Amino acid sequence: LKLVLSRVVKQDIAFTLDFLFPPSAVGGEQISSIGRGLCVLLGISLEDTQRELEHMVRKILNLRVFEDESGKHWSKSVMDKQYEVLCVSQFTLQCILKGNKPDYHMAMPTEQAESFYNNFLEQLRKAYKPELIKDGKFGAYMQVHIQNDGPVTIELESPAATIDPKQLTKLEKQQQRKEKIRTKVPSESSRERNAPRNKDDPSASSGAEGDVSSEREP
Repeated sequence: LKLVLSRVVKQDIAFTLDFLFPPSAVGGEQISSIGRGLCVLLGISLEDTQRELEHMVRKILNLRVFEDESGKHWSKSVMDKQYEVLCVSQFTLQCILKGNKPDYHMAMPTEQAESFYNNFLEQLRKAYKPELIKDGKFGAYMQVHIQNDGPVTIELESPAATIDPKQLTKLEKQQQRKEKIRTKVPSESSRERNAPRNKDDPSASSGAEGDVSSEREP
């Protein structure tokens, strides 16, 4: 689970149902906005479980990125200040580059990710105040306008999880099988090296390379 968290003084989101035309081109509808608080961009991976979700909920709500009443920096969390949180699901955070081309095979599939994301929002609302947790529209083309305060932007990543074999992609499973076969089956060259030498074989070592025949006179 990867997050990009920004401290903001203002944030709003507009969207359109048509991916080909950005909201600015068709007068997109504003669907969510907050004042002071946190913008959370969330990238969900194939490996994420409830454990990672709960870990990130705690981090978001307790991360001290605000100043206290005396002006001391990095002293207060979003809960301490009773500020808002606006979350946006962003699968592109799970990008893996193949040369210059982004690859997203590690991102959780859409239907599964939507359920996970909704659960994430539910847990945030249970742990904080429901009315202070806002979100965008899952799967929609959106324009996210962030007025970053500072600027302060922090990347968070959940602790590495044990991979569930059922969640591995077909390509990853094939790679694992190849690695197992490679370790079990000796190569042609290693078989040749380990094969016993016939003493009548003219290609056998003459002893110049360290092999001494058992029949050689002392």
